Amino acid sequence: MKLSILRNISIAVIAVMAIVACNPLNKMEKNAETATYKAAPNPLEMHGDSVAVVISGKIPTKYLAKKAAIRVTPVFEVNGTVVKSLDPFVLVGEGADFEGKKIKFEEGGSFSFDYKYAYEDGMERGILKAKLEGLFKTKSKEIGMFDIAEGTNITPKLVQSDDKPILGKDAFQRIVPFSENAEIIYTIQSSTVRGSELKKDDVKALLENIKTNAKDTTIVFKGMNVQAYASPDGELTKNESLADNRAKTASSAVSRQLKRNKVEAAKSEDFFNLEGKGEDWAGFKQKMQASDIEDKQLIIRVLEMYSDPAKREAEIKNLSETYVEVKEKVLPPLRRSQIVLNMEKVGRSDEQIMAAFKSDASVLSVEEILYAATLTNDLNEKLNIYTKAAELYASDWRPTNNMGYIYLLQNKLSEAESNFNKAKAIEATPIVMNNLGVIARLKGDRAAALEAYQKANGAGNEVNYNMGILNIMDGDYSSAVSNMSSYKTLNLALAQILNGNAEAALATIDASEDATSAEAYYLKAIVGARTDNNDLMMKNLKLAVNKDNSLKEKALKDVEFIKADLSSL
Repeated sequence: MKLSILRNISIAVIAVMAIVACNPLNKMEKNAETATYKAAPNPLEMHGDSVAVVISGKIPTKYLAKKAAIRVTPVFEVNGTVVKSLDPFVLVGEGADFEGKKIKFEEGGSFSFDYKYAYEDGMERGILKAKLEGLFKTKSKEIGMFDIAEGTNITPKLVQSDDKPILGKDAFQRIVPFSENAEIIYTIQSSTVRGSELKKDDVKALLENIKTNAKDTTIVFKGMNVQAYASPDGELTKNESLADNRAKTASSAVSRQLKRNKVEAAKSEDFFNLEGKGEDWAGFKQKMQASDIEDKQLIIRVLEMYSDPAKREAEIKNLSETYVEVKEKVLPPLRRSQIVLNMEKVGRSDEQIMAAFKSDASVLSVEEILYAATLTNDLNEKLNIYTKAAELYASDWRPTNNMGYIYLLQNKLSEAESNFNKAKAIEATPIVMNNLGVIARLKGDRAAALEAYQKANGAGNEVNYNMGILNIMDGDYSSAVSNMSSYKTLNLALAQILNGNAEAALATIDASEDATSAEAYYLKAIVGARTDNNDLMMKNLKLAVNKDNSLKEKALKDVEFIKADLSSL
């Protein structure tokens, strides 16, 4: 009986041993180190909101049994806890029935799989591991766990929210130049101003405006230009003298009115600029071109053949006897003086504008009220001014847009958005669309921000800069550098670092308004780490930590400094 029991036990043991011997998973576990598993890049890198990684490796010859397979599950662990588990891939022996990448037994083989997964806070320091599970028929067994990447570079998260909204600017001009114009026509060979010319509408208007403007204390008379001409059908020397005299008589006709109205500026010798232009050959050609004379093109070509002005004058004189229209319509308007009286309208001073705003803002133009807001640095006072402008000039988009701008500076996002939308309802200008894009970006809606920025084309360099922030967040660092190039900011420096141009980043940081901030020093430390400049790295890390002690904990977790000894921080 005992012999029979022993015999059965022996048979069972032998059977188990046979099964174990036929199971290749044990051998694969024992020799797991002979296979290689790696990740690139290492450390991992965040681009946009995600991490892209290529997991590859090599299976040695005669390692993966023909009927077996290896299921590889990439997992990301933080402090021993799995926080991200990626889809597994399977390496399959050449004779196995599993689905996956076939690996020949005698030759071995390589593999490569692409992954992309969402980054989650806290993953900057952790380990990406390859968890190996051997498969054979219905059996499975964990055969190894390999570290394939350490930590995640999250430097793109250093992007700052320095989005640039845009004000609707005023068009206020304190001094507005303007002029009054008139023309006096003379008879042939005469420089006498006829009484009928002084009664023409343009001359009457000029003389009347002198009278009116002389009484206006906001009008300043700056000077008068007179250009006089002769028609090109008389002797050249006489025409030059005639043009000079016509300039003088035209000036005298106007200066009498200036004296009557006691325009003090007109007493200066520099006030009058008289210029006799001689005979007007260019004007003659222009008038001929505009005439109804049938042969005008031929006539002009023939006249242009005469290089001697005297000969050309004679031909024009003969022409006027042949063609009535030349005599009566072409030549007479050329005998003229053109008068331009220059003046300036001087607006309210800064003090007068502010006083008027406080007493009765309705007397001010929208440009004056918008300008008034530039005279104070107090945001609440600016807001009060823009609010009044919106009340008085409801059809102008700028006051409401500018209210939104102030609210945004005060970090009142809801109020800012409301006013930008009101401004858009009045007129969806590129400036308003830029500002709505800023709101969308700050609210985390990058797609809506991009759509708004695309409609903001032409609003200014601010739009490009704001696009650059989106570029950094989307991982498009080259575009970010291009879009932000008009501004020397830490964000531009960050984009340059991420785009691989550390030297440019240092120059940008030094030129920025925030060059001595903790954030600036931290970026310089990253440049030092990336360029293997330990002195630059440690010097600026210490400066950063001295400015902001919380950066010490960040630096200790930051894989930018994974190779550095930070014990002295």
